[in-house]
Amino acid sequence: MNILEEIARYAPFNEQEQRDKALILDYLADNPGCFYRADPVAHMTASAWVVNPARDKVLMVYHKIYDSWSWTGGHADGETDLLAVALREVTEETGVRSVRPVTPDIFSLEVVTVDGHEKRGAYVSSHLHLNLTYLLEADDTEPLRICEDENKGVAWFGLDEALAASTEPWFVKRIYGKLNEKLKKTL
Repeated sequence: MNILEEIARYAPFNEQEQRDKALILDYLADNPGCFYRADPVAHMTASAWVVNPARDKVLMVYHKIYDSWSWTGGHADGETDLLAVALREVTEETGVRSVRPVTPDIFSLEVVTVDGHEKRGAYVSSHLHLNLTYLLEADDTEPLRICEDENKGVAWFGLDEALAASTEPWFVKRIYGKLNEKLKKTL
């Protein structure tokens, strides 16, 4: 099944996902190049909500651009297997190698606004991330490693602690809280 079919069959969890799903599908239909960062308006990304086997902790990174604890994730950069992107980003950003999908299905989707910022000495204009989130599992006793290019910290947090650690109110309310709520329903 291709990514458009996966998104189309995804059952939205709430109104945010319902509206964002429609926006993502519409944008993909008119802009197939959005799997590359070269699309200056919006591009596809994948994120991971990485939990431990007990499902009581989540792995987060201290993101340099957002200056906050956040989920792991990154740009598709031409890849249409966004689960593979999410898995790769977890390993790159945290050093964890034991990561695996709890399910191969999309766990969440969202359109994320990205403010203009500097990256590697160049200005990146404000744009949208058309994001798919996957629920992944990793061993919380495995050593962690900081990815100097992207983050200043890597740590496991209790589910509620993860919400308190993030300094991005919209993410806490609309994304991370939703991910925790969905996680509790999958136990």
